[in-house]
Amino acid sequence: MRSRRLLAGLTALVLVMLLPTVLQAAPRVVVSIPPIHNLVSGIMEGVAEPVLLVPGGASPHDYALRPSDMRHLQSAQVVIWVGRDLEGFLERPLARLPESVTKVTLLKDADLVRHELREGGIWDRHDHGHGHDHNHGHSHSHSHSHSHSHSHGHDHHHDVDSHVWLSPENAARIVRHVADVLADKDPDHADRYGENRDRILARLETLDATLQARLEPVRGHPFIVFHDAYQYFERHFGLTPAGSVTVDPSRPAGARRIQEIRQRIQDSDAICVFSEPQFRPAIVETLIDGTGARTGVLDPLGADLPAGVESYFHLLENLGQSLVDCLSR
Repeated sequence: MRSRRLLAGLTALVLVMLLPTVLQAAPRVVVSIPPIHNLVSGIMEGVAEPVLLVPGGASPHDYALRPSDMRHLQSAQVVIWVGRDLEGFLERPLARLPESVTKVTLLKDADLVRHELREGGIWDRHDHGHGHDHNHGHSHSHSHSHSHSHSHGHDHHHDVDSHVWLSPENAARIVRHVADVLADKDPDHADRYGENRDRILARLETLDATLQARLEPVRGHPFIVFHDAYQYFERHFGLTPAGSVTVDPSRPAGARRIQEIRQRIQDSDAICVFSEPQFRPAIVETLIDGTGARTGVLDPLGADLPAGVESYFHLLENLGQSLVDCLSR
């Protein structure tokens, strides 16, 4: 009797020891920025939590990796980022990771709708050469052509605006692509990734319709943004941007630029000038002084929102609401 009990105990012990190999552990996933992390969190809900590198409130353009970030990267099995024009700090560390790590470069891999960078800071055709100041990673000025230029064969996206997550269409494409990658990497949880994907896609569709209706009354109202990060949102919802204050948010605008923008506000009859949580320059007050324009705040990254897919929906809702609040006469 005792030996049978002992055998049963040993069998149970062996099964417990074998269990982790039978049910594969979820892959360790690292994601660069909050909005993408929110979407990936939603896909992985109920399986595991991905690691976020760039915290809310920090700019991805000039982020410096900490030792803890390096450790996360070195133990990652999947790394998801937009691409080197947005998170340039990741290019070298990713190149050093072993081939076994799945690197998802969304701009290159996810078949996204892509728009070219617009011209200089106030989108003045003759003011700036097209796309020549890429060395500081943030020449966010975009051309008015609807080019989606799907050049998947190489990694040169210097003419493409990398704020791709700000349209619900691209969010849906990102969700589909990442869910496929994770199901491939982790077949044991493929069903869960698929269920999560479908739930997020349905919610994105509803949100899209809600925002289209909410933004309808302000479609023709011109506005100026602090830096040109919103093209995907503006085009998707048919809005009327009139320019941006700066090409590179880390460089202050000079006196001549301020004069040009004040002129632009008056010429375009811009109703609002929007700043951002990361960049709240006193310059905005100077710009609108005496013009009759109002100010608002747009947050392209969801700086203060908690982790999780709900925050992605809130990010788009907040953008829509900020625009409506400021542009409604």
